[in-house]
Amino acid sequence: MATARCTIVASILQVRDFIDQASRSHRGTRRFCIIESQKHFRATTFRRIHPNLTTIKRSQRTRAMYADEDEDYLIDAPVSAGDGFSFAGGKYSDELGRADEWFARGKMVKAYPVEGGLEKAKDPLFGLAMGEASQTSDDSFRWFYVEEGDRKNPTVLLVHGFPSQAYSYRNVMSDLSSDYHVVAFDWLGFGFSDKPQPKYGFNYTTDEYATALKLLVDALDLNNFTLAVQGFFVPAALQFAKNNEETVKQLILINPPVTDQHTKLPSSLSAFSTFLLGEVFAQDPLKASDKPLTDCGPYILDEEDAVVYRRPYLTSGASGFALVAISRNLKIELKVFVKELKRILSPTSWKKPVSIVWGLKDRWLDFNGVEAFAKSINADLVQLPQVGHHAQEDFGEEVAKSLKALIRRRSVV
Repeated sequence: MATARCTIVASILQVRDFIDQASRSHRGTRRFCIIESQKHFRATTFRRIHPNLTTIKRSQRTRAMYADEDEDYLIDAPVSAGDGFSFAGGKYSDELGRADEWFARGKMVKAYPVEGGLEKAKDPLFGLAMGEASQTSDDSFRWFYVEEGDRKNPTVLLVHGFPSQAYSYRNVMSDLSSDYHVVAFDWLGFGFSDKPQPKYGFNYTTDEYATALKLLVDALDLNNFTLAVQGFFVPAALQFAKNNEETVKQLILINPPVTDQHTKLPSSLSAFSTFLLGEVFAQDPLKASDKPLTDCGPYILDEEDAVVYRRPYLTSGASGFALVAISRNLKIELKVFVKELKRILSPTSWKKPVSIVWGLKDRWLDFNGVEAFAKSINADLVQLPQVGHHAQEDFGEEVAKSLKALIRRRSVV
């Protein structure tokens, strides 16, 4: 293990030297496409750790080339510019895509004050100044949210899991908005919301997320709502609910970690917590987005939807660094959360209705023990046979149908 770690460090230093040399060779600028650096890192590390094996070559859509500071560029064009570690401002084409359509459905709101000074964020490995797409606002963090339906109707707040985006609820929102006032948002670090560099005002802990959610709810003027939350962001949302029970009408958990077998992050997420390699893996859109979202269930994303989920990792290096921070925090906090979960939601402590929606094709979280847990907290349990961990993306219509039934059933009780 020590030898492998030394090898990784040596390769990181080689990448840094590559960057410095490139900076001096191109008009003194450090704005560059990092793909060649990542390929160089992976190849040299692989060869050192596995000297008898041959690396597999794969095509890269974008070559490492340089652009003028004020030149527009596209990710799939032959010329790209970087933000010091990844891409800044790039996209797949100049035509409108699903990400643009989704962004047009939403708005931005400021919540959670920026603390720790106004110093520009730098990447944690090389100390390079991050590009504009990786910087946050100077006063409060910006959140992206989509709000649909009549505010006079009962409110449903949809909270995405890790790693995902509010985009995953697009079909759920379409089905719910005729009867409910529906809001979905991107957590800090995801989608179109700000992605503060750790130690630059936000460190991605469960406590911070719970506090931030409270400030977001206040900014959106939400009260007495159904809180539906999916996956590994249940700990943060539940802590918010515990501290603000008067604002939550009922709680619906979608494939949450609730048993002792759920205290360990799946390998496709824990990889981002690995020393040094985590930072590199998190800058690869396929590892950061495609792999987790396909590993967690039996389905492959439609390519146009996959592009939406990849986009944050192509437009800002900060997205990857946020992923690393959350993974490392969850690796520690998840065990504590699961241990406390039954106590928090016990009928003597939690007085509001609780329901669990479970996709039985979840490849990350085993269903074994979930029924017993639901019974112990007097929660309704809805099982969806064809749905995986990323339930709202897999079968949004099925999830919406289950949410409607649970909300109506609990409203009558």
